[in-house]
Amino acid sequence: MTIFERLVAGEIPCEVVYEDGETFAFRDAAPQAPVHVLIVPKRVIARVGEAEAGDQALLGALLLAAGEVARRLGVCGAEQGFRLVINHGRDAGETVPHLHVHLLAGRALGWPPG
Repeated sequence: MTIFERLVAGEIPCEVVYEDGETFAFRDAAPQAPVHVLIVPKRVIARVGEAEAGDQALLGALLLAAGEVARRLGVCGAEQGFRLVINHGRDAGETVPHLHVHLLAGRALGWPPG
């Protein structure tokens, strides 16, 4: 089991900010911005590049969950903003082989990232 599966199962405590039938969102333990939430699918897909056509609805659910999390945390408005990041592979900074979306907000985010 990945650490994310253990978090979803309640085996490891975390600050849950959103949950529905398909997704689970929690605050990152090592935040890179004042708001840093991870949104994971409850069904494991190792990484975005390994998703298949049958995963389309779940991938959409992740983005819809991200929007809901942003609204709930007050970072989804005309004056605020947030960034979504999905890493694939070691060179991109992926450390857990369980697809997840980083929602970052609460400060100005530079471009290009990295």
